[in-house]
Amino acid sequence: MTHDRLIALRTAYWFSEPKRGDIVVFHYPDNEEELYIKRVIGTPGDIVEGKDGVVYVNGEALEEPYIKEPAEEDFGPYQVPKESYFMLGDNRNHSGDSRDWENTYVKKNKILGKAFLRYYPNFKKFS
Repeated sequence: MTHDRLIALRTAYWFSEPKRGDIVVFHYPDNEEELYIKRVIGTPGDIVEGKDGVVYVNGEALEEPYIKEPAEEDFGPYQVPKESYFMLGDNRNHSGDSRDWENTYVKKNKILGKAFLRYYPNFKKFS
């Protein structure tokens, strides 16, 4: 959320790749001066689609206990390119995310780190 304070692990992806479900901090693809935090939904090669409030990755429904409410609009399908990721916010109906951006995908080299701990305004561990 805007004005939250958090700790992100910059070293998290030195020896591994972002995984579906990770919450990451990255340079917003349409304006790299802005930092965003979103959940990784699609990884390289995945096909991501939303139908009737359910997100499908490679044809399988994604179990998402963390979302506030199902998306009201269908989207996709999107095929995630190499070295790129498809991001969605957990507050689907009020989130600016990959579904809306001019530059749909986040390149791996634009990911700054994995969110680990939010300490303001409320304490929350992400992993």
